[in-house]
Amino acid sequence: MRTLIVDDEPIARRVLREELEVVPAVEIVGEAENGKEAVLKIAELRPDLVFLDLQMPVMSGFEVIQHMRGLPPPVIVIVTAFDQHAIQAFEAGAIDYLLKPVHTARLTKAVDRAKALLRKPVELANSLAKIAASAEALSPVASRKIVGRNGEEYHLLNTSDVLAFQAERELVWIVTARQRLLATQSLSAIEARLRDPQFQRVHRNTIVNTDHIRKMSALSSQRWMITLSNSLQVIVSKRQAHNVRQILQW
Repeated sequence: MRTLIVDDEPIARRVLREELEVVPAVEIVGEAENGKEAVLKIAELRPDLVFLDLQMPVMSGFEVIQHMRGLPPPVIVIVTAFDQHAIQAFEAGAIDYLLKPVHTARLTKAVDRAKALLRKPVELANSLAKIAASAEALSPVASRKIVGRNGEEYHLLNTSDVLAFQAERELVWIVTARQRLLATQSLSAIEARLRDPQFQRVHRNTIVNTDHIRKMSALSSQRWMITLSNSLQVIVSKRQAHNVRQILQW
């Protein structure tokens, strides 16, 4: 099966590739790091099987599915780490899913189901139509949730629960009132998905929820210290100082 891996996280793509390389009858023909690239590669490479992440910058996994109409339908295996409602919806149909972190036994089962589905073109076309319909129904729900990981547990958060996002090298932390959780996406991807005006970039490594700002202290004409509702203090970079001035105007 000609297989395409779609995920915005390089580590996730590498792990999935390594797992698939030992699965018989799977040929990896390409990778895509965002939804727009995925649509182009599906049209160009005509894969039999696509492992598709849901949360991506530029174009989400849901949007990729909606843009595939008119193309020869591949088997879509959803890769997700965040939305139990989506998992339950996809599990009920012919389309399979993988929950991050991906386990070998579950991956093998997904490949076996894809192999069987490829021999049934009518059922394959119906399954793609079903997932497109599910995508339209579920995408508004997915966009309202932020996902944080604590070990093997995944927490679904409302935007109001999040005080800040902070990047530390490859890791991105979601700061809540009581704990820090690991994000499932990069800081730039999170910023692209956030549509709420209360989230402002104040540093190349930090996005804050302005609803949780309790104090702003001027360190110089272009340097500020922000104190959040959990007493966390964040330095504002000179480049992002204009965001602080906009906050003061509110």
